[in-house]
Amino acid sequence: MKDILKIGFAYTGVVVGAGFSTGQEILQFFTNNGFISIFAVLLSGFLILFTGKWTADVGYDLESESHVDSIMNIFGPLFGRLIDYILVFFLYGVAVIMIAGAGSTFYESFGTPPWLGAIILVIGVYITLNLNFSKIVIALGAVTPYLLGVVIIISLITYFNSSMPLSEADQFAKPELTVEGAWWWDAITYSGFTIAVAFSFLTMMGSDSKSRKIAGYGGIAGSVIILVLMLLINLGLLSKLGEVNEVALPMLLLGNEIHPALGVLLGIAMLLVIYNTAVGMLYPFLIRFFALKSKGYNVLLPLSLILGYILSFAGFADLVGTVYPVMGYVGLLLGAGLFIKWIALMGNRKNRKKV
Repeated sequence: MKDILKIGFAYTGVVVGAGFSTGQEILQFFTNNGFISIFAVLLSGFLILFTGKWTADVGYDLESESHVDSIMNIFGPLFGRLIDYILVFFLYGVAVIMIAGAGSTFYESFGTPPWLGAIILVIGVYITLNLNFSKIVIALGAVTPYLLGVVIIISLITYFNSSMPLSEADQFAKPELTVEGAWWWDAITYSGFTIAVAFSFLTMMGSDSKSRKIAGYGGIAGSVIILVLMLLINLGLLSKLGEVNEVALPMLLLGNEIHPALGVLLGIAMLLVIYNTAVGMLYPFLIRFFALKSKGYNVLLPLSLILGYILSFAGFADLVGTVYPVMGYVGLLLGAGLFIKWIALMGNRKNRKKV
């Protein structure tokens, strides 16, 4: 159970970044669809559950040292190389969004200038990415229980204190502000985005597992935690849908309305998960090109952080709305390939048992 939770918490830590913890992702992909967003979250969570397990399973079966091993095996050398390059681009893009999100969160939570908040994150990520892989996984998973506790408190208090029934949320909904406009496609796209974000790191965690069972159950555990967080955040945002569209960090608004102390606790949680996702994106990006702590790795790490810091000034909300939907399509392609590969691996195992 300990090893399963280690994978599950780390998986959650990679997925739950700036956009998720602030509520901006859930608002753009789900909540602005109104009451139907509850069903959209459930549909997306169902898809995330299966793709999370498949990714960890395939990572274990292929003994992947990086996402390249899995992608080449799934898609072949030609198409696989194209997917590889696209995924690398978006891994770095999400890392830049995390840096931008750190600047916004430091400013909204503590009044720190955005440029300084972004620098603090860059330094923390640089220190962490000089550790070995097992310590990086532990660092990623340590934040998840704390975040889960804070989100549960804020979302449930907001929901039960709201005078507006959820069925009336539609009057404040703005479907035109959602990513695609159709609730079911928003749900599918978000599940694709989630697997694209987690694919690289989760395949490596699956490969590093003691058994295939641990890898698969770890993927399931992380998926369930992600689904619970999605549901809670969506319920909280629906309860205040008339207000949350006016701010960059919706969950922080909800926390501060309950009590300033909760706003501070959530601000800390957001910064920690932003750090988590930045690490979870940059590590597979770097490993794609160089071995850990090699000369090339030690050069590319600071260069990528400096460039990411410069690019982060494009703005947090704008980056979320631009990068995440496109990455969702990449994830859907990965999910389809994973499903086919998973079926093939299941067939091979059954055939071996018959021999």
